[in-house]
Amino acid sequence: MSRFFSTAGAAAEAQLDLDYYNEPPRRNPPGAMADTENSVPGRGVQWAFIGSPRAKKRVYAETLSKLLEVPCISMASLARQELNPRSSLYKQIANAVNRRMLVPEDIIFGLLSKRLEDGYYKGETGFILDGIPRSRLQAEILDQLVEIDLVVNFRCTDDYLVKHQQEGVWKERVYAEQSKPLEDYYQKQKRLLDFQVGSAPAENWQGLLAALHLQHINALCSSKKPNRTIKHALKILSPDFTMR
Repeated sequence: MSRFFSTAGAAAEAQLDLDYYNEPPRRNPPGAMADTENSVPGRGVQWAFIGSPRAKKRVYAETLSKLLEVPCISMASLARQELNPRSSLYKQIANAVNRRMLVPEDIIFGLLSKRLEDGYYKGETGFILDGIPRSRLQAEILDQLVEIDLVVNFRCTDDYLVKHQQEGVWKERVYAEQSKPLEDYYQKQKRLLDFQVGSAPAENWQGLLAALHLQHINALCSSKKPNRTIKHALKILSPDFTMR
């Protein structure tokens, strides 16, 4: 772990997005990131996935985390784990969720810091973050906590939105306007990768692999027997993608 950050006194808040989470394997396979530009030799990727909530970025994050054997860290899952009466944070998080309010940022980053530290001592060498950062302030705090190599910004094309949701185009434009300061922050640092999610799942998956310089991932999948979780996730993303 390169650096940690104390979040006491943070004033802004982060929206809780309760989504699905699976803990993947812990170590990076030899040579898995050899062709990836946005990684540091000797450790796994340290990526953050942001963007449209309609782009299935959670599924992409989980699938890639398993293929690359780094954990997918979902902020919603970390918060959900504290929705236990025995947790010291239960009342604060439950109150925010029940009132559809924002979870305080000091709680969000406290949970993330602990998760990263625990992973470090367990031998984890990288991660893919899902659900954070959601604002420029969060991005600035995150930069004090850990190095982020690359931020993948998932955008939905209009044809994809029309196909899946009638009001999707309008909602997407509102979201894009709200997220622009966050995108600008990473764009200026040349750490932002915009990825368009269209209505052709197979092209989306192959396009993402190419954008991340992971074209060799097909050979990696073919050379070993994939588990059911990976097969299921790839089927969701790309129904006509076959793992031999």
